[in-house]
Amino acid sequence: MTTQLDPNEIARYLQSHPEFFEHYADLLAHVHIPSPHGGKAISITERQIGILRDKSRQLEGKMSELIGFGEENDLISEKVHRLGVALLGAKDLASAVATIYDHISNNFAVPHVLVRLWGVGNGGAPEFAPVADVLKAQVGAMEHPYCGAIAGQEVAGWFDEHVRSVAQVPLREPSTHGTTHEGACFGVLLFASEDIRRFYPDMGTLYLERIGDLAAAALLRVVE
Repeated sequence: MTTQLDPNEIARYLQSHPEFFEHYADLLAHVHIPSPHGGKAISITERQIGILRDKSRQLEGKMSELIGFGEENDLISEKVHRLGVALLGAKDLASAVATIYDHISNNFAVPHVLVRLWGVGNGGAPEFAPVADVLKAQVGAMEHPYCGAIAGQEVAGWFDEHVRSVAQVPLREPSTHGTTHEGACFGVLLFASEDIRRFYPDMGTLYLERIGDLAAAALLRVVE
């Protein structure tokens, strides 16, 4: 009577006794397994080499993807840096706002950019146009920029064009801890697009937050 061996037990035995193939090295030369690509059977050594090659190709693909992400982040960081340097040269509110509009529109290819301010300055510039208290409260309560559809929101009426997606970035004063994330909100920076997919809920907001920090610091410095 032939005893049926459990493949799982065999696998566990080989894992627990790696010296097996040291004692039976010749066995490897005589064991052949089906090729994963069809055709004739191949040796275990050839199969292992094939597995290693497949893993190598997968790792190369992941590495290329990571390098691509890194290069993209470097490019965005450079653009944010240039915006920060330009804002340092702004002498008044008009030049600071113009710098924000110019850099965001041209360097980041955002078709529509708006700044709205409240609670600071004398309110004479277009950026001090009235904002509903409900929206002020909503923006002030944001922990991160909002990205998504613009339909049904008050800010939709602030654009002449029919925009479909928006990023709302709170502008905050520095807190007592030296960070802007906990400071009082005095405005909002808006990026908008006709493309519904340009700003979407799951997109990363790290660079939006950094741009908001730079814009807030520059505007507070020059507001009258």
